[in-house]
Amino acid sequence: MNSNAHPAAPGQAPPRLRLAGITKRYPAVVANNGVSLTVQPGEIHAVLGENGAGKSTLMKIIYGATRPDEGSVQFDGQAVSIRNPQEARQLGIAMVFQHFSLFDTLTVAENVWLGLDKSISLAEVTRRITAKAAEYGLDIDPLRPVHTLSVGEMQRVEIIRALLANPRLLILDEPTSVLTPQAVEKLFVVLRQLAAEGCSILYISHKLHEIRALCSACTVMRAGQVTGVCDPRAESNASLSRLMIGAEPAALEHRAVPPGEAVLRVQGLSLARADQFGVDLVDVQFEVRAGEVVGIAGVSGNGQKELLCALSGEDPRAQPAMVQVAGQNVGHRGPRPRRALGLHFVPEERLGRGAVPSMGLAHNLLLTRSDAVGALGWIRMRVLQAQARGIIERFGVKAGGPDAPAQSLSGGNLQKFIVGREISARPRLLIVAQPTWGVDVGAAQQIRSEILQLRDAGCAVLVLSEELEELFDMSDRLYVMAKGQLSPSVARQDATVERIGEWMSGLWHAQVQAHLAQGAAREGEVAHAQA
Repeated sequence: MNSNAHPAAPGQAPPRLRLAGITKRYPAVVANNGVSLTVQPGEIHAVLGENGAGKSTLMKIIYGATRPDEGSVQFDGQAVSIRNPQEARQLGIAMVFQHFSLFDTLTVAENVWLGLDKSISLAEVTRRITAKAAEYGLDIDPLRPVHTLSVGEMQRVEIIRALLANPRLLILDEPTSVLTPQAVEKLFVVLRQLAAEGCSILYISHKLHEIRALCSACTVMRAGQVTGVCDPRAESNASLSRLMIGAEPAALEHRAVPPGEAVLRVQGLSLARADQFGVDLVDVQFEVRAGEVVGIAGVSGNGQKELLCALSGEDPRAQPAMVQVAGQNVGHRGPRPRRALGLHFVPEERLGRGAVPSMGLAHNLLLTRSDAVGALGWIRMRVLQAQARGIIERFGVKAGGPDAPAQSLSGGNLQKFIVGREISARPRLLIVAQPTWGVDVGAAQQIRSEILQLRDAGCAVLVLSEELEELFDMSDRLYVMAKGQLSPSVARQDATVERIGEWMSGLWHAQVQAHLAQGAAREGEVAHAQA
């Protein structure tokens, strides 16, 4: 560990970015406290810290979205005062935010066009998006409205928009949180090429193996302050965890528990897409039993969004018997009657669906919990606040109390609160999408541990995630979703990254047929030998 502020040697190019003494205060917290940071040209520099450590605030200051109270910024050796994102872009700074800044009603191309010079036509922007997407393997249709995209597809739009600006400094805040391993590898190829061409990259991620594989420098933050820098290539996941949170996360305990009766049964679920850019669900069938975690893997945009809507009750177009919860036909019923049967749901979009941004945390409990509402409809605020306070304490949520607006929390802390809200409701069936998106290693392990404890207590859990490591850690059985269809079930001990990766392309049909053929051949050999 050493200081991170060295002057440029004679004849050496000045640092691409140098921050000195950056301080940003909010009423409830000091987000950045005297932060200094230096990034060299062509360097991929990680910023590591637990949720609420001040990373995102610091990035917003660099991008001009937030003004610091104190401190100085130098870019390519020149003192600058970046007053807004437009000035940042003029300097050559681009940023991919953890929470997307896209207009739902506009197309992908129109969203990208908003941030570009209007001398460029929309048709030209559309052509550039298509070319850039093909060049970097980030598949996206520029004519699709944003509201039809999955979270993973929105992430691709943000990355392509940043790359179109040909930045000198690219800031990536949790860029791979909803990308598949294959997409991550493609993105890393892109980032290494950008760095080789002289672009500097500031990379925020909680995935320690990514930082070690990609970055050549790492600044560690804790409680708004820099605690030092290191070369992550010389560190292990355990040592990086200690630098970030002061300890290694506890190992998950995954005990063998015999599953009980089916709590969720999906049979012959076929639904035409709700819009032209959606995905048809085709004969989806599976079940989740009490006391088991079932994982569904897949590349974003292959029907997961449609399946979640059909399961949660947001899309009640299914035939009644296509979706059964606790033995009741609910395919045609909305979210409330399904919740009465014990179904609780964590959506992949935190702000807007998982929580109302401007409402306090206590009031956000009312979205899915009614136990603080009296018989005549009066809200018992003391009960509500006590519940919110309990979730904050149990899940280590960094917030300004039960009345703090949801939008005031960092992405990871809001995720902890939303997951905690549903887990503490003691569900009979919990459906979770992207459970640890943007959450630091310690909190991710806690969330996974809490989910396993729910399972051990007899809850049926369905997890949809694009993180294979997460699914392997928690699941008893796995499925893969591709093109609106669901693969056969595979036990966790029989699942491999290679096998699941191939199934993500919808290749399970040939593999299953080959497996059946091998089994038949073995049976034939045994019968022949016995004869």
